[in-house]
Amino acid sequence: MTRVVVDDYLLRNLLAGRVSDEFSRVMAAYEPATTNLYLLRLCRSVVGASGGKLTGSLSSEERRDLGRKLISLPKDIEILPIRILAYRMAELGSKYRISSLGAEAVAAAEHLAAPLCVWSDDDGPRIRAAVTDIGGDYLTVSR
Repeated sequence: MTRVVVDDYLLRNLLAGRVSDEFSRVMAAYEPATTNLYLLRLCRSVVGASGGKLTGSLSSEERRDLGRKLISLPKDIEILPIRILAYRMAELGSKYRISSLGAEAVAAAEHLAAPLCVWSDDDGPRIRAAVTDIGGDYLTVSR
């Protein structure tokens, strides 16, 4: 089975067991992968006192549970080492004027020959354009 690179919102939903029907259909076809920076951003949100935008809707108990899952991330969720992606990230960031977070997502999807799947409310036009330009697949899903 091939991989799909998921953003931090979808990783949160996957780990918290809050998978929508739409996202469930995507996950039935792919094995999950994410990036170092998506993982870091989700961890920061869990650690933050209020939970932030990513985890603010979760109760403190749900955030603690998510934190435990992040510490012992399931082995089936692949995260490519940044050393494999760093140079390509720099190229993509320069060419498409995207952040390091976006460049890592695009580079990971390209390296894995995987779609990049993001939460629809976090759909970034520059990231979408970069994925499309390199011939990749870009998916959006609702919560």
